[in-house]
Amino acid sequence: MQDQDAKATGAPAEKIWLASYPPVVPAEIEPLRDTSLSQVLEASCKRHAARIAFTSMGRDMTYAELDRKSRAVAAWLQSIGLERGDRVAVMMPNLLQNPVAVYGILRAGFVVVNVNPLYTPRELEYQLNDSGAKAIFVLENFAHTVQQAAPKTKVKHIVVTAMGDMLGLKGHLVNFVVRKVKKMVPAWSLPGHIGFRAVLGRGASLPLSPSERGGNDIAFLQYTGGTTGVSKGAALTHANLIANRDQILLWLRACFIDRPQPEILRLVCALPLYHIFALTVNSLMGVSIGGHNVLIANPRDIPAFTKEMAKYRFHIFPGLNTLFNAMMNCPDFGRIDFSQMLLVLGGGMAVQRPVADRWFEKTGIAITEGYGLSETSPVATANRFDSNTFTGSIGLPLPSTDIAIRDELGRDLLAGEIGEICIRGPQVMAGYWQRPDETLRVMTEDGFFRSGDMGYMTPEGYTRIVDRKKDMILVSGFNVYPNEIEEVAAMLPGVLEAAAVGVADEHSGEAVKLFVVRKDPDLTEEAIRAHCAANLTNYKRPRHIEFRTELPKSPVGKILRKELRG
Repeated sequence: MQDQDAKATGAPAEKIWLASYPPVVPAEIEPLRDTSLSQVLEASCKRHAARIAFTSMGRDMTYAELDRKSRAVAAWLQSIGLERGDRVAVMMPNLLQNPVAVYGILRAGFVVVNVNPLYTPRELEYQLNDSGAKAIFVLENFAHTVQQAAPKTKVKHIVVTAMGDMLGLKGHLVNFVVRKVKKMVPAWSLPGHIGFRAVLGRGASLPLSPSERGGNDIAFLQYTGGTTGVSKGAALTHANLIANRDQILLWLRACFIDRPQPEILRLVCALPLYHIFALTVNSLMGVSIGGHNVLIANPRDIPAFTKEMAKYRFHIFPGLNTLFNAMMNCPDFGRIDFSQMLLVLGGGMAVQRPVADRWFEKTGIAITEGYGLSETSPVATANRFDSNTFTGSIGLPLPSTDIAIRDELGRDLLAGEIGEICIRGPQVMAGYWQRPDETLRVMTEDGFFRSGDMGYMTPEGYTRIVDRKKDMILVSGFNVYPNEIEEVAAMLPGVLEAAAVGVADEHSGEAVKLFVVRKDPDLTEEAIRAHCAANLTNYKRPRHIEFRTELPKSPVGKILRKELRG
């Protein structure tokens, strides 16, 4: 428990969570041995040259090939006149070209700006201008967006790749089908652009100078809505990401307390590599340990994704609640072999207990929930990896991480009291790119990042999220958290997905509105109301219910409540 002095000063009196740590996990990470991510890549490629690093659409890329091709990209980038610390954007899904481009940018000594390929020209223009990116790698399917945005930015160098560019002979057929049969490539014109394969060819014969990047240098700008809604670039340093990798690897030790560690860990990479979750957990961690990532270009095609998963025996599967839920409704889900699965890691959004329970019934593997944000590289907390029980919490702070639950005045709250989750550790960003005012808004004087998430800590040190601060609904002076409403709705067998938002109400200030996607077409509004009445106190019950054929989601799969609010 915290003493009164700690409560007054806002400083955690003790790390109560350490008593709940797995016995093989230390309280702190060791001093960082690696100084840059390029150093991490080069060492791993040398050590694991013959291993498969990434697989995409049936094509394997070894670490030796990743080394050669990322080196070629790096050498080419250094040859076009960019200066130390310049930003280079990457706008493509999970294809082999993605890690080649990203690691090439890092090896050249530049900063990666990850871009959502589904951005509109307006959104892309904003991000390119805000970051000051001078070059961009883009899949041709989205080149028309770059065509509209680039003239209004500082981008001078555009590299365009086709989906089949790294698939060998098969790639010609893939490109033909994508362009001519499925017509997935809108017409585009980018005078002066260069093809990805041409970059590889030219770069292979060019010299590469050492990047000379250190731990405090920025490696990535990860754009996020943050806690105020304005898209900002979280400046993540090499040290931030290496520290988070080390924290995750220490936590991973718990998987092997009572079973041997496979020589090569195989990871499902269904989440997009431009998102911080997959970037760190799949790519950076996977590459560091010589792991094998199987890239899924379009996880929204659940039948195709499920068939791809059935081809391999995986060990680690990071995913989201919506993805797990959709997979279990696929007829081929039973074909997936979970016998070698060590860890199914849920993040990005709350994992609903009905989804977790159903997953465990079907697979025998519990979903292990973790938590983090772009600003924390991302992982801040996780449940124990040696447990096969879904806790409903976001777990314990990782080694070298402090969690404080604070009120609006910045004072620490006692166990069980709800406040804002604040995070301190070596994985916390350097700040928002060129936004010192926004950085000051979210960083405390004692180095904690204000997450914007509301939650509480148990006496055992486990943190439970109740909801986003901005999503909280105020009904007649009572706080209502959408996550709770949605989880109750998901308990009803006829509900496929649900989302709750607050709407204006003349009597109570706000009222709960529930949006539902039906699994059972005969599900009625009356049945939902009766179910909610049996499980929720009166002020939490939905006043309005609306059926939808689908809910708006981000490319990662998060349900977008702000769009439902209008």
